[in-house]
Amino acid sequence: MARRYDCNDATDRKTGLREAASAVRRGELVVLPTDTLYGIGADAFSAEAVGDLLQAKGRGRSMPTPVLIGSPNTLHGLVTDFSEQAWELVDAFWPGALTIVAKHQPSLQWDLGETRGTVAVRMPLHPVAIELLTEVGPMAVSSANLTGHPAPEDCDAAQDMLGDSVSVYLDGGPTPGIQPSSIVDVTGKVPVLLRAGALSAEQLREVVPDLEVAS
Repeated sequence: MARRYDCNDATDRKTGLREAASAVRRGELVVLPTDTLYGIGADAFSAEAVGDLLQAKGRGRSMPTPVLIGSPNTLHGLVTDFSEQAWELVDAFWPGALTIVAKHQPSLQWDLGETRGTVAVRMPLHPVAIELLTEVGPMAVSSANLTGHPAPEDCDAAQDMLGDSVSVYLDGGPTPGIQPSSIVDVTGKVPVLLRAGALSAEQLREVVPDLEVAS
């Protein structure tokens, strides 16, 4: 039976975060609010948990799961060949609605799907998410919806779709954003905007003027 906690209540929030952290460490799934949409998350380093996440969503391995982190410093252990422009994007837009696709450290023991040596990573601007990520470390997190259905902007919508496949739901109320994060690929010589979301190409070019837009 899934448990749900109201993170707008201080006592419930404390209990919910503790239970969510315990669930992640056990390899179970949790739903958490972010600054864009609600996400379903698991321990990024548990291949079995990530597999359960993909199964809960009805999603194949060809669409790898992004990773959320609680601090930019965590990047040092996750990515390699991270350019100066990539760090400038981090400095300007993190925490926030920017997902960065980078080459991951080849020594990492994880299985996020068919990543081809890359990882999509983001630090969300949401206190509940950051507190959980700080406690448990990097989490594989995807939008908390069944594949093909609208991404949820509140906990009710997420729970209606995912039900008891999730152990703990952290209810932070409606999310402030209705758009997904923007995705920028920094694996090449110049940054490439793969998906325009909450941040436009114009906003990103204020920091990296040579940003290209994928066709």
